[in-house]
Amino acid sequence: MTSLPSGGRYVALGSSYAAGTAIGGIKPDTPQRCGRSPKNYATLLAGRLGLQLDDQTCGGATTAHVLGPWNELAPQIAAVNAATRLVTITIGGNDLGYMQNLGGASCNASEGLTYNGKTYPCPALKPPTVQDYARLESNLRAISRKVHAQAPKARLVFVQYVKLVPDAPCPALNLSPEGALLTRSMGESLATITRRVAAETGAQVLDTDELSRDHSPCAAVPWSAGPKPLGPDANTPWHPNAAAHAAIADALEKLLQGAGR
Repeated sequence: MTSLPSGGRYVALGSSYAAGTAIGGIKPDTPQRCGRSPKNYATLLAGRLGLQLDDQTCGGATTAHVLGPWNELAPQIAAVNAATRLVTITIGGNDLGYMQNLGGASCNASEGLTYNGKTYPCPALKPPTVQDYARLESNLRAISRKVHAQAPKARLVFVQYVKLVPDAPCPALNLSPEGALLTRSMGESLATITRRVAAETGAQVLDTDELSRDHSPCAAVPWSAGPKPLGPDANTPWHPNAAAHAAIADALEKLLQGAGR
C-alpha cells in the first residue's frame, strides 16, 4: 500500500452514515439535503492527517447514486480522479431498505411514525430479496473497480455500518422478535457482502461493525441512536452519533498509518 502524503486528495463517498446527518449542523456551501456534518468521520480524519477533503457523502444515497447522478447531484464517484490518494465509503443500507425496516420494526402502532411534522401508520417490514442483495454486491464491486481505475494511486477503504441491533435488544429499542431478527440479519449480510467485495477487488475494510459491538444503542456508551435519540449530537433515529464518528476517525487513522501501509 502507498503512504498518504500530507495535503493528499481525499474523497469521501457514502450515505448518511458517512455524512453524519444531524450531528453538529451542516457544512457551509453544501447541499442541505445531504446533511454533511462538520463532525463526520471524513472531516475529522482529514484534519488529523492534513488531507484535502472532497466530501461527496449524502443522506439517502444508494450505490446507484455513487455510480450515477441523483437529480441535481452528479455521481459521487465523479469526484475521484488521478490525483486522489484516499477514498472512504459507507454505503448499501439504503439499497436494502435498512432504515425503513428499522423504523417499521421499532414503530409503536398506537403512535405511528412521525416525519417532518406529519404522522403516518407504521410501515410493514419488507425483507430484501435475493435480487436486492445481488444488485448491491454488483454495484459495490463496480464502485471499487471504478475507484481503482480512476485513481490508481488511491487507497480505498470500505467503512462498515455500526452495529445497531445487539443479540439481546433492550426494551428501549421497542423491537419485535421478528423485527430484531430481520434487521440484525440485514446488518450482518451487508457487512459480509462488503468484506467479500473488498477482498475480491483489492480494497481495505474498517470493521466498524465489530468495533461497535459493545456500543449499540442499548450500551452504557452508545455509538448510535435507537428509535428515540436524545441530544444535539444524536438526533436522527438509528444512526451513528458524534462518538461513533470520532471513534471511526480514530480507527481509520490507525489503519492508514499502521501495518496496512
